[in-house]
Amino acid sequence: LGCPAGAGSLTAALNPSDSRDVVGHVQEASLQDVDNAIQCALSAGPIWQATPPAERAAILERAADLMEAEIQPLMGLLVREAGKTFANAIAEVREAVDFLRYYAVQARNDFTNDSHRPLGPVVCISPWNFPLAIFSGQVAAALAAGNPVLAKPAEQTPLIAAQAVRLLLEAGIPEGVLQLLPGRGETVGAGLVGDERVKGVMFTGSTEVARLLQRNVAGRLDSQGRPIPLIAETGGQNAMIVDSSALTEQVVIDVVSSAFDSAGQRCSALRVLCLQEDSADRVIEMLKGAMAENRLGNPERLSVDIGPVIDAEAKAGIEKHIQAMRDKGRTVYQVAIADSAELKRGTYVMPTLIELESFDELQREIFGPVLHVVRYKRKELDQLLAQINASGYGLTLGVHTRIDETIAKVVDTVNAGNVYVNRNIVGAVVCRAVHAGECPAQTARRCARKTSRRRPADASTAGGTGTAGHRL
Repeated sequence: LGCPAGAGSLTAALNPSDSRDVVGHVQEASLQDVDNAIQCALSAGPIWQATPPAERAAILERAADLMEAEIQPLMGLLVREAGKTFANAIAEVREAVDFLRYYAVQARNDFTNDSHRPLGPVVCISPWNFPLAIFSGQVAAALAAGNPVLAKPAEQTPLIAAQAVRLLLEAGIPEGVLQLLPGRGETVGAGLVGDERVKGVMFTGSTEVARLLQRNVAGRLDSQGRPIPLIAETGGQNAMIVDSSALTEQVVIDVVSSAFDSAGQRCSALRVLCLQEDSADRVIEMLKGAMAENRLGNPERLSVDIGPVIDAEAKAGIEKHIQAMRDKGRTVYQVAIADSAELKRGTYVMPTLIELESFDELQREIFGPVLHVVRYKRKELDQLLAQINASGYGLTLGVHTRIDETIAKVVDTVNAGNVYVNRNIVGAVVCRAVHAGECPAQTARRCARKTSRRRPADASTAGGTGTAGHRL
């Protein structure tokens, strides 16, 4: 979608809940398409830059209205292409609408063409776990600031991205200002990010890929000697700390929703549950009972609580980790209500609880319905907080306690973007909660420059995307 493209290869988009269901086909972009698209963006850029911010805002608001009007087909596509439950699908459409309206307000209130200049062509690389919401948020932010956008959706979910682009074009985005370039990251993504004509990159995905992108753009300067901005939201080894004063029933409800909703495929999902030894057995027993009540299966049925993971590669990686934990002698518990024949047709992973000996056993994020449990003594809380901070992640963290001093210690000590007290750790809302994390360096978070500013922010990766939050 956008400027004319060549005749690339067609790839089938399959339903992760049932591989027999071909949701649609996508024509992947070629490297020639990438070159043509960047040139097209350069040609269209001055028109969009000259468009008054209030008019850009009005277009984004029209796109939000159109998206709301098509909420049912968009939900259906999210269920089939991304394996979302209907509850998750409707929440995602609402979040995408929120992003469009949020950045419309920012453009109208905070931008003037006299004092702000767009960067130029901006590449937006979005993930498959929120293929409409994060895609729309990235694109809306760059468009609001006056930049032409080259959008590269996740390989697994190009169809929902195409619908978002269609609605934005229908709302009034000029030809060439927004272009969709589906394809593999190693070819299309690398071709876009590596092109010297690109003046900004927005990325949501793994920490490893973000570091590759950082190395790619590091040292590149624009025509005025300023670094090329990279805005990256990456993974999170998100923890929840539960002491013996916490209400067990509330803890279990919040743990199940934080760890297993969306099949654990949220960047804010709970990965490590830290239980004070005094109450750990009681919490684990009740948690296992709650897990046994969850229904795993095709999310086209409203009775299903947990759907599939996104594809066979993701399933294999998660199951490899689970087996490695078994081989180490760790206690592994898996349970759900499920139809075995149905599970064979899709990429399902049984909700899993693994008891670890130490927080340090986890060296990377496991992106799926896997919850790790670590026990700690009350006197070891400081050591536990140090281990959490040393894990290199800091997207979200939760604490369940009825002791004010414990809340203060955790909030003051832990390095995390969002800290939640006595609730689940998912569900940050656009403009209400900053969806951000800890990182060694600052992030270039602007998609526009003030003309009076001479020293730009450094280009680097971070655990967040700036001022707007996500329901992730």
